[in-house]
Amino acid sequence: MSRTALNRLDPRGRKVKILATIGPASRSPDVLRRLLKAGADAFRVNMSHGEHKDHADTIAGIRALEKEFNRPIAILADLQGPKLRVGQFKDGQAVIRHSGHFTLDRNPEPGDETRVCLPHPELFCVLEKGQRLLINDGKIRLRVIKASEDKILCSAEVGGLISDRKGVNVPDAEVPIPALTEKDRRDLAFAMEQGADWIGLSFVQRPEDLAEARKLMSGHGALCAKIEKPMAVRRLSEIIEMSDGIMVARGDLGVELEPQEVPPLQKKIVNAARTAGKPVIVATQMLESMIESSTPTRAEVSDVANAVYDGADAVMLSAETAAGEWPEEAVTMMDKIAEQVERSEDYRARVRFLDTPPDATTSDALAHACMTIADTVAISAINVFTSSGSTARRVARERPDTPMLVLTPSIKTARRVALLWGAHSVATKDIGSFEEMIAKGKRMALRHGFGKAGSKLIALAGVPFGTPGATNLLHVVTLTGDELNKREG
Repeated sequence: MSRTALNRLDPRGRKVKILATIGPASRSPDVLRRLLKAGADAFRVNMSHGEHKDHADTIAGIRALEKEFNRPIAILADLQGPKLRVGQFKDGQAVIRHSGHFTLDRNPEPGDETRVCLPHPELFCVLEKGQRLLINDGKIRLRVIKASEDKILCSAEVGGLISDRKGVNVPDAEVPIPALTEKDRRDLAFAMEQGADWIGLSFVQRPEDLAEARKLMSGHGALCAKIEKPMAVRRLSEIIEMSDGIMVARGDLGVELEPQEVPPLQKKIVNAARTAGKPVIVATQMLESMIESSTPTRAEVSDVANAVYDGADAVMLSAETAAGEWPEEAVTMMDKIAEQVERSEDYRARVRFLDTPPDATTSDALAHACMTIADTVAISAINVFTSSGSTARRVARERPDTPMLVLTPSIKTARRVALLWGAHSVATKDIGSFEEMIAKGKRMALRHGFGKAGSKLIALAGVPFGTPGATNLLHVVTLTGDELNKREG
């Protein structure tokens, strides 16, 4: 690996991370490389589309870049989840009359303008008078008049054209359907075999939905709960506690909620995840116009900027990089927005506006002390030595001005941490003594561009070394010029 390649990427110069979705427009090795250079820190593989072979090729391409640039890269495999859909129509489509009646039933015969099959018997048991059914991303809005075991009579608040197999959203009821389908189980097994670092779990309604995925993952990878249903918001704190990270999936949230409800809810979810010390991703329609246009709208730029100001760990690109005409430009634009926001005068005050008091533990107290010291003394980097990544999450929760250099003997931990705010992760050999920790921290800081001769570093670790959850040591050191040339031990 050349030093030139390394220098083009290290360090990023911003703390919020960019998660780019890979698809037909971006899975080639050349485009993947350009996205990484443009600013992508992690890649999302959408299991809703494509074949396993295509995804395997994509993951192999990402891992090749990881070796080329000596940078751990997080891969998030996003599971599709259950999809509720209506059946088929006699002519492939029908028109539901505005303010008219429309029936969803269990009759498998093709539908017409008065009825259609709803092949999900679970829904007939839970829907009640007054609840809503939203079809085709909310373009058709039905209100339940009466529900029985085989029929749901509705009034069409908003009618229109409906066609075969359109999606159905049920925002007002908890749907008794598991979050994992058979396809999801196959996709999860595939993702684990391929070494995915994060699993995105769709259709989460309750904390129990995460249990089966946890069991199937068998301790491998990290679990990201996608908050896309109003039912999940009601039990948000429990879901955050059960997960390793959170995604604000604004697409389905925007269908099941009124549009004006989504922005304050986004802030609520981001704040709740940050308070818990769990990484949080803001996703969906961030630069959507760049699917077809080389420049975003001003409203989209403000949307990304607000997510950065809120202190989200990562912002995500979906179709912009998966299927759009300008994938590299979309990443470049998101990178520019984030850097501009983080350079603004009020960024520090806004990103720290949320109070994240440390828990009454030594580990949390030391993580909080890192921020306090960095605010008082000129510190070029916080060196975090960790095996599990938990210490890095504690430091990131404080949102220090100083970048965090995460040193870990586990490549899996290094990859997972690549989604964490302010973290630059490096997989390196384990340490066995205090002296070795200090020496390695100095060399790594110089090698990766976090300081120069005379710069001060904070070292945060646990003794005995290699024991997860034992953070109990904080030390401030000064860099000298000769560490750069010393041989790695």
